[in-house]
Amino acid sequence: MKNPNSMEDIRYKGDFEIENIPSLKDKALRINLNKDIYGTFAEIGAGQETVRQFFRAGGASGTIAKTMSAYDKDFSDAIYGIEDDKRYVTEARLRKMLNHEVNLIEQRIGREKQPNKIFFSYANTVATIDFAKKYKGHGWVGIKYQVAPDQDYNDIVLHIRFKENDARLQQETLGKLGTNLIYGAFYKYNQPRKLLRYLYDHLDKDQLEIDTINFSGPVFEDVDNRLMSLQLVKNGMTDAVMFAPDGNNVLPARVLYKKNILALRGSFRPVTKVNMDMFEKSYEMFIKENKVDKEKTQVIFEITLSNLRAEGEIDEQDFMDRARLLCSLGQTVLISNFQEYYRLVEYFSQYTRNRMGLAMGVNNLIDIFDEKYYRHLSGGILEAFGKLFYKDLRVYLYPMENEDGSLTDSENLKVHPRMKELYKFFKYNGKVVDIHDYDPSILRVFSREVLKKITSGDDGWEEMLPEGVAKLIKEKSLFGCETEEVLR
Repeated sequence: MKNPNSMEDIRYKGDFEIENIPSLKDKALRINLNKDIYGTFAEIGAGQETVRQFFRAGGASGTIAKTMSAYDKDFSDAIYGIEDDKRYVTEARLRKMLNHEVNLIEQRIGREKQPNKIFFSYANTVATIDFAKKYKGHGWVGIKYQVAPDQDYNDIVLHIRFKENDARLQQETLGKLGTNLIYGAFYKYNQPRKLLRYLYDHLDKDQLEIDTINFSGPVFEDVDNRLMSLQLVKNGMTDAVMFAPDGNNVLPARVLYKKNILALRGSFRPVTKVNMDMFEKSYEMFIKENKVDKEKTQVIFEITLSNLRAEGEIDEQDFMDRARLLCSLGQTVLISNFQEYYRLVEYFSQYTRNRMGLAMGVNNLIDIFDEKYYRHLSGGILEAFGKLFYKDLRVYLYPMENEDGSLTDSENLKVHPRMKELYKFFKYNGKVVDIHDYDPSILRVFSREVLKKITSGDDGWEEMLPEGVAKLIKEKSLFGCETEEVLR
């Protein structure tokens, strides 16, 4: 214990270190008292809860240029224009709001008169919980701002999903989030990972979910938005994030809404010919199923963080390598926190009621019938299987070649004796079907063996991978592949 006469706080050896989080009032007041920060608030759909924090903190007259809420659709269209899809709670709408408000500031406040001002526009467009409490609501929140008068603007745009069951509580939550975002944008932009965590200051994870975030602008030139999305999953802010074939973040709801979904889970470390053969053959079977419209079918390659953590702390560069290769093959990638398959199916069910399919290998199916994964459920494996198969779901099973050259498929795979009758039930009801038109020449290709060859510098791994993947691994030095190998 320190000298009791000291002016410093007394601390004991067993004290737990608690981070000092500024209050919402302190955050708003620091912004308000800065004579150079100046901007507008445009909030649609949940009151004006963010700007209220700044008004209540005091000293807002020098900070808030304007606050508005164009609730009426016709009036909103007159200000920001009409969206092609006629929707209002969209990223496109939010960006129009931010750009429009910033342009107004630039037009109305001359730089000659205010050479030191740094401008910002904060906006949100949200839908809170509906009257019947069936849909909890979601929204887009963002800020466009400068950190120096002569610098280009920076953007932080995020999508949220509300979890609370009361509209008033959702409004208050949005106000706290907005205050955290504005404060973080100005005072934590040099530490974007911390900025991300600080968005939840004075909030709990069961109040709202952040499932998409994108940073852009001069102060975020070195920020990889895919890695920031990974932080969302790692920090428990969302259960899953998605990347489009172009490698950019995409809102899962936009991709999955009312779609037939075929999902493949794997480590993809790296993606091999077996992975792509499994995808192609299962896809051919899936689109022939009743009620499956090819034009409304979405294929998802999913990597779960439980696999990424298999060797300890997540290697973020390793994650980047996997996602980049899959995107280069034109695939959509989902990174999730779901260890069990039924949780993945539940997640998809938020967005669609259409038919779903899971393509997997024999070992994955055997794991599904292992009771140890369901001990945390009150209903055990029966509860999990109810959630997994009660939807219109089918498993497409890729065979496994054994050491003696024989094959294991749905007809002869062995599950635990206690699970045998349960497996037969799903097999005979057509929930598990074999992929027959596979390529027998690649059955002995395994990602772990390919990775071992790459890291040890052995030859012969290139032909185990889809076309173009080996070249990309060499060019980008992925998975420990040395650049010198390209020059051999």
